[in-house]
Formats: sequence, structure tokens, C-alpha cells
Amino acid sequence: MTIAERLQALREVMQQEHLGAFIFPSTDAHQSEYVADFWKGRQWISGFTGSAGTIVVTQNAAALWTDSRYFIAAEKQLAGTGIQLMRLRQPETPTMTAWIATQCQPGSEIGIDGTVWSYADTEQLIADLRAAGGMTLRVNFDPLQRIWKDRPALPNAPIVCQPLQYAGETTASKLQRIREKLAELHCDGMLISTLDDIAWTLNLRGTDVHCTPVFVAYLLLENEKTTLFVADSKLSPEVRAYLESEHIAVKPYDAIASYLKKDYFAYNLLLDPHETNSYLVACAKPNVAQIVFRSSPIPRMKAIKNAAEIAGFHEAMRKDGVAMVKFLKWVDENVAREALTELSLSQKLHELRAAQPLFKDISFDSVVAYEAHGAIVHYTPTATSNARIMPHGFVLIDSGAQYQDGTTDITRTIALGPISDEQTRIYTLVLKAHIQLALAVFPQYACGTQIDALAREPLWRAGYNFLHGTGHGVGAYLSVHEGPQQVRMEYNATPLEAGMTITNEPGIYVENAFGVRIENTMLIEQHSQTPFGTFLCLKPLTLCPIDPRPICTQLLTNEELQWINDYHQHVYKALSPTLNDDEQEWLAKATAPISVC
Repeated sequence: MTIAERLQALREVMQQEHLGAFIFPSTDAHQSEYVADFWKGRQWISGFTGSAGTIVVTQNAAALWTDSRYFIAAEKQLAGTGIQLMRLRQPETPTMTAWIATQCQPGSEIGIDGTVWSYADTEQLIADLRAAGGMTLRVNFDPLQRIWKDRPALPNAPIVCQPLQYAGETTASKLQRIREKLAELHCDGMLISTLDDIAWTLNLRGTDVHCTPVFVAYLLLENEKTTLFVADSKLSPEVRAYLESEHIAVKPYDAIASYLKKDYFAYNLLLDPHETNSYLVACAKPNVAQIVFRSSPIPRMKAIKNAAEIAGFHEAMRKDGVAMVKFLKWVDENVAREALTELSLSQKLHELRAAQPLFKDISFDSVVAYEAHGAIVHYTPTATSNARIMPHGFVLIDSGAQYQDGTTDITRTIALGPISDEQTRIYTLVLKAHIQLALAVFPQYACGTQIDALAREPLWRAGYNFLHGTGHGVGAYLSVHEGPQQVRMEYNATPLEAGMTITNEPGIYVENAFGVRIENTMLIEQHSQTPFGTFLCLKPLTLCPIDPRPICTQLLTNEELQWINDYHQHVYKALSPTLNDDEQEWLAKATAPISVC
């Protein structure tokens, strides 16, 4: 079916159900950022492949809201579909409910599938629709069941154990710590819906979601009882024995709703309103003494890495650095003599990572973006967009890997030959922004919003800005985008603490010309203890040279030049012992000291 045919089929169902509009989010039943194919309804109905976006379809119009990462990509993918692109956080962009009010009669009924909407978002949507035009919300209908004839099945990949040498803490210990947090909130039960929280808690991993080692399940804590709701076919004898040894009961995945309705016996059930879908809240609401809507304690626990996880990160970054050095050397040697393309670079980098010990997968689809494609923040090359790599200009490569001992995320912008003065200037400004954040020292419990301006100030001073976040947490062989800590302009109150990971990835994007982004994954460590408190700093975990060729040294301070020299010395010392003579020679040149005035 074409997009037009899908929209027409949807509208026919909406007419039968007397719905003025239907809204498709990007999430699944677990509020995941990246979802299994079964839940890619928004992508199926619109053709837009980005990880974030919401589409509204009415009888006569359709519109999709997405953020700045996807403006350019969405414009291209929606062309010819009749779906209007709505650019989030732009002054001319109406809110979703305001736009619906212009398309639907007052009092219209709007539809959503409550299994893929969080309770918090559903309640907000109900209030907004009421205020916008007295409209009501129907939450119990999934039109895709009627029109998506070849819808993929729920994933059914096997679950595996994550060894304690990498996890660093037993499941029993984690469950005890979670229950202690619940007791502080006067709760004796909790439903865990988020897939990476479940995987972390149980020291299990899976392959149900592309690039993210999680499995589809729910985990329910009650007093001293723990139940995993998961498809029976996913459990090997080893995993069954492990769960039994941890005193974790197993029930079918699709039994969670009926269990909450009939069999749940704890008195106070904690549900995170941002992580629990509205359907399951409705199942539990009439049947427990009290639902306590509070944030889950698990993300904060998971965000602070233990000693084994930190050691794993260091080893994973070392392996990833080796792969990156081999890759960058290969690009340098072949860009002028072979017919390289964005896809061939992506494939080569995948091969080099896959050769490293404990490699499991990439951590997201690699961004390999030559020149103008670099201005598309989350561009991923396809057979139709695949650009030839020429020996001039920039290629931006944002990539990462899943190793069993850690997850990596790195961006490098590489000069392939001659570049313009504008490219040199912007590259140096982005590097300056990266270094300013890397040099940051800040009080313990400061939040990411407070230090975000440190990276942006050099860009603001020059009249530039970027609209994506400056940094996000990274999981320990889990999701490459992990919270709750973030560094971004929008307010995020999560305090930063030692042991957290955070990326440092400022960028500038010149539409239809090029993009520059430089990213390291950082570890938050204690810097000092003074009478004024504990102060923290950021230490780079990522081990890979930052291309020195596009740097305009006159734009950097001596402190900034010293930082990059120190970083490159650290990279060379860490990686050179595992490289051959030719690779060591290449790395020595790539990390050679830059003169400090």
C-alpha cells in the first residue's frame, strides 16, 4: 500500500468509528525511544522513519510534529504524501491540539491507542483537547489491527544472562535497593514497564529491539514477590534456572492486564505516569487500595555506574578506539583512490567493530553524512541517498557499538581534503564548544541545564546555535540514550553525580552545505572537595583522535589547545599498544602536539 492508500484506509475506519482524528505517537507499550517493528505504526502510516514524531490524521488533513534533528529528513520523506510537517519549538508551529481544533468540529471524539500512550501524556492530552474545543478522547482503539494486514509479529528473540563480572551487582541486591526506595515512598509494589530498566534489574539482555539489547516484558514487584511477564518461548533452560534461583516467578507477557485486574494483592502500587501506558493504569486503578504516581527510582540507580560497569566502559571504549583508528586510517588512505560511498564507509566501520572481542551489535544506525548530508542531524544513508565520498570537504560520522562490557557513542567530523574557510572556522568553533564543556568543573548536584551554556557560549558569541541536546547518558550494554540526566537547553532537574555517563556533542549545521559535530562519551568524576562542597568534572571515556587538520589555532585559547594535546596524548598511550606499526605511525601523526603559543 502507498502512504495515500494507508491514509485512506485509516480514514474509512475513523468514519466508521465516528472519530474526528487519530493520533499516532512514536512509542510502544513500554514508552521506548526505539521500538520493535510491531509498534512502528507511526512510521507505517506516514513513511517518516525518525525515532521521534507524532502524526495526526483527520478526515481532510494530516500533520506530523517532530524536532530539529529530523526537520530536513522529514521534509524529504513526507514530500508528496499530503502530510504537513510541523517543526517543533518554532514560533510559527501550532500545538497539536490547537491544530486539531482547526480541523475538527467542537465536541469531536479523537482517538488514540492507550497501550502506546503513557498515562501522563494521555491525561495531558485529555485536558488540552477539552480546552481547545470541548473535544473528548477515546483511548481503547487501535485501527492498525484492521488496516495493517502484514503487521510484524511481536519479537520473540531469546533472552540471555548478563554475567556478574560486567553487571557488577546481583539482581537480589538491586531488588533490595528498589524495595528500600519503595518503602521510603510507602509503597509495597511497583510495575516496571521500561525495557532497559527490566534488563538492568534482572541482569538479562535480549535482541528484541534494533541496536538495543533489551527484551519485551513487564516486571511486577509485590511485597517480597517478583513476577516477570514474558513470552515463555524466549526463556532458555539457563535463563529459567537463573530466574528460579533469584526467586522470580514467570507469567505470560499478555497476562499482565488480567493480573493487575484480578490477582494483584499489594496495597500501594507505584506507577511511573511517564513510563506506564494508560491502558495498564486503567486495569490497576479500580483494583488496588491506592496507586502512587511517582517517578521510578530505577533510572537514577541505573545512571550511576558501579566499578565493574565503569571498568567495562573503559575496555569497550578502548576496543572501539582501536576500530575507529583502523577505520580513519583506511579512509585517509583510500578516499582519493577508491570509489567510496557513505554506505561503504558505514559497512567498513561495522566490520572493524565486529572484529573486536565481545562485540554484539551497533548501538544505533550509523550516521555517515558527506557534505550537505551532514546538515541533516540524524541522517542515515540509504541506497537512494548514498553519496560518493570525494577527497575534499567534510564527512560527519556519528556511530557506536554494543559490546557486552559497554556501549559506545562517538562522533567525528573528518576533513577528506581541501575545505573552505567557513568549514575551518565552524569546525574550530564546535571544537571550542566541546572543549569548554570538557573543561567544566561544577558543584555536585548541579543539573545538566546549568552547564549546557558552557558548550553553547562560544557558538552563541559567533552567532550560531544548535537545537538538539548537548549530552545524554549512555547505558552499560544497554540503551545508547539513557536518562534521566541530560545536558540541554530545556530544563532538566536531574542532579549530576559522580559515576554517571554523559555525552558531549555540540554541533553546527549549515543547511544544504555541511555539518560539524564532535562527540565524546564522558564519565562524571569527583574533581575536588572544598569547604564549599564537592565539585565534579567530566573525563573522556572515548578514545579516538579529533581531526586536527581543520583546526584554526588562532580561535583557540592556550588552555583549549593544551586540552586537546593532553587528550591526544591520552588516546595515543591507551591505543598504541594494541596497534601494528603502520597504525601506530598513523595515530602518532593524528595525535601529534599542536603548538601552544
